[in-house]
Amino acid sequence: MKVNFEIDEAVARELVYLVTLHQQHGAPNPQDSLESLLAYVAGAIADGSRRPGSWERQLLEMMGLVPDTEEAHQYRSTYGAPSWDADMQETNSNREGER
Repeated sequence: MKVNFEIDEAVARELVYLVTLHQQHGAPNPQDSLESLLAYVAGAIADGSRRPGSWERQLLEMMGLVPDTEEAHQYRSTYGAPSWDADMQETNSNREGER
């Protein structure tokens, strides 16, 4: 999905500088463009949203981005809002395991 948004010019300069440092000196997870850096960060945020206990979730917690609801503390194996059918299958599986 292509998403367009604006960021502060100073922030963009800093992120471009970070990418330049990646290109010049390497990094454990080097990014070669501003777009790839932002896509990586967005992916980490999405993983933290669906995976409580992950290192990505720690980022969301430190930034105050974890919603204040029990639903946000449930592990989800896929991206996006959980479907009612998938929730019911999981509930039924849990009930069968309790027997």
